[in-house]
Parts: sequence; structure tokens; C-alpha cells
Amino acid sequence: MVDFAMDVHKNLYPDQDVPQSLKEKRGQVVSQLKELQAQTDPIVRIFEDPEVLRQIQSSRDGRQLFEFLASNYHFQSEMLGTLYKFAKFQYECGNYSGAAEYLYFVRALLPPSDKNALDALWGKLASEILMQNWEAALDDLNKLKDIIDSNPFSSPLQSLQQRTWLIHWSLFVFFNHPKGRDLIIDMFLYQQQYLNAIQTMCPHILRYLTTAVITNKRRRTVLKDLVKVIQQESYTYRDPITEFLECLYVNFDFDSAQQKLRECETVLVNDFFLVACLEDFIENARLFIFETFCRIHECISISMLAEKLNMPPDEAERWIVNLIRNARLDAKIDSKLGHVVMGTQAVSPYQQVIEKTKGLSFRSQMLSLSIEKKLAGRDERVPQWGAQDF
Repeated sequence: MVDFAMDVHKNLYPDQDVPQSLKEKRGQVVSQLKELQAQTDPIVRIFEDPEVLRQIQSSRDGRQLFEFLASNYHFQSEMLGTLYKFAKFQYECGNYSGAAEYLYFVRALLPPSDKNALDALWGKLASEILMQNWEAALDDLNKLKDIIDSNPFSSPLQSLQQRTWLIHWSLFVFFNHPKGRDLIIDMFLYQQQYLNAIQTMCPHILRYLTTAVITNKRRRTVLKDLVKVIQQESYTYRDPITEFLECLYVNFDFDSAQQKLRECETVLVNDFFLVACLEDFIENARLFIFETFCRIHECISISMLAEKLNMPPDEAERWIVNLIRNARLDAKIDSKLGHVVMGTQAVSPYQQVIEKTKGLSFRSQMLSLSIEKKLAGRDERVPQWGAQDF
């Protein structure tokens, strides 16, 4: 990172020498790196042994693994502290692959009660995110979530803070992983402890949850639940994305929804996580407006519909034709009069029952998992091995 700062200085001030303070800082960092490398070389050689790697991959018990290393390789608990410090130093130097590798070994051996165990997991997650290894990052995110949900903290406030941090860090994973837009809905909307954390500490996260729902064509059934949450939190947080759904599904104000959709474009373009969702969001938001409008009217003017969708009339007509071709819309177009004539779309009682029980089944499953985790955490005896303080 010091080298990066020196490069930036050279680019900004090409006619000036690099400040002496940066040169001194670089010398200190290099000296510390050599010292830590000398301390960790024997430890790294142990973990490079194929038999050790096999044991780490197959072992599920950190205590047994520690005893195996201690008896066969004279491994000591102090070595874990040294490896943790070296991994942290590698992270601070910008070597995220090295930090992730060393933290993987640290996590495999540290007992859950150790003061560095949770920090090591956070560091591993951060390293994988910075390397854009989304599968590994998702795996670390789930492990971290399991630990936080087991509630090893001394106060409810600390648990709430950890959950809030996890919610924010998870945005990097959810908006880059192929299954992220499903996972963010399951975690933020249907796991009560995370929904409570959002409502208490960070209602602005509703922007990202709302975007995930709008751009996810397979999860339309969650719209009602999301709209309820948006209404509950409207007194603490509002932005064009949440207001768009409110205008459309609460107030049925199509003019306001159209205005909010224009504002949403500006929000999405300027949001780090959502800029890649712009096209999907606009396409699905227009479809939401269109479907809601069609439920109310049987015969619709294409020119009026184009205005509601913020599209030119010709483009709106082509868009509707494509919907009809793809069998997503039961309608006919009268080109002479410039009208869209809607067909009757009666929902069968069976379909209504299926839609209502989908959410109930998922909630029951999440409640069952939560109860199992709490019972397991209550009965679990925390293993104690090695030194607890390095």
C-alpha cells in the first residue's frame, strides 16, 4: 500500500521527489515483513505438507487437528498467533490471496471461543470479496452468519452490531453472485432477526432489498410482504426505489410511479451496488406498471400507456407485442384504433392456495432451523485447547 501511495504521488506531482516520510514508511514495512516471514516460514512449511493439507480438508474437529499437528509436527499454540499476525499484515499490504490462505489455516485450528476466531473469519470474507471470489465469499458469509446466529456475544447490542455489519458486507456478495438476488430476499425479508436489524439500525438497506425483488422475475410472490415492510418503515426511510412500489401497489398512482421510475434511473446509475441492475430494473418496473394498469382497465390506449411507461408510442407497441409473443400477456392489439384489448385473466382457486402457502412453507422452514440452532447452541460445550491468549 505504501508503494501504491508513492505511485499516486508520482502521478500527481511528476516534477517532485517522493516525500521522505513515505520512503521511511516503506523501509519500516519491508523490515517488518521480513521479520514476520522469518517467524512464519517454519509454520508455512508445516501447512504445505500434503498430509497436513489432507487432514485439514477432511477434519471437522479443530481439537483433533491441533493434537495431530502437535504430536507429529511439534506445532504449538503460539504459532497460531504468529500466523494470524502475518495474515493481518498481508491483508494490510494488499496481498489478499496470501491473507485468505493463512486465515484459512487459522480458522481451521482456532477454537470458537478464541478472541481472534471471529476476526479471522471477517478477514477471510474481506479478502475473498476483494479478490472477487464470490463462491468462496458466499461460503465465508454463511459461516459467519451461523456464528453470529449462535449468539456467542455478551450483550444483545453486540449481536445487533455484528448482524448490521454482516448485512452491509453481504451486499458485495449478493449483487455479484449468480444466486445473490434470491439469497438476499431469503435473508433480509424472511429471517426475522435480520429484518429487525434492518428496521432498527439500517432501513436504507430496503433500497437493495426492493431492487432485488423488482429484478427477480421468479420471486413476484414476495411483493406483498415487501410492500408491508416498506409501509411500516416509510416514516424513517424513503427513496425513489421504495416510493415506486408504494405509489404503484399502495396508492395506485400511476403518474407518481412514472415520475419515481425516472428518479430511480438516477439513483441506480449512482449506486455502487445497483448500477449493474439498471436495465433489468427498468424493464421489470415497466412490466409492473403495465400489469397493474391492465388489471384495472380492459381497453387501453397505446399512446397513454407509452406515456405511463415513459416510452415512445412505437417502442411501447413493440414492447407489448413482445410480451404477447412470449405468452406473458393475454391481450390483443387493435392497430387501427391504437388500443390494447385485455383478455380475462381469472386466477384459479388452486393457484391462489399455492401462492399463499409458498411463503408459509418457507417461513416454517426458517423457524424450524432457528429453533434447531438455538437448541444446539444451548447443549454445545465449547472446546478448549491451546492457549487462549497469544
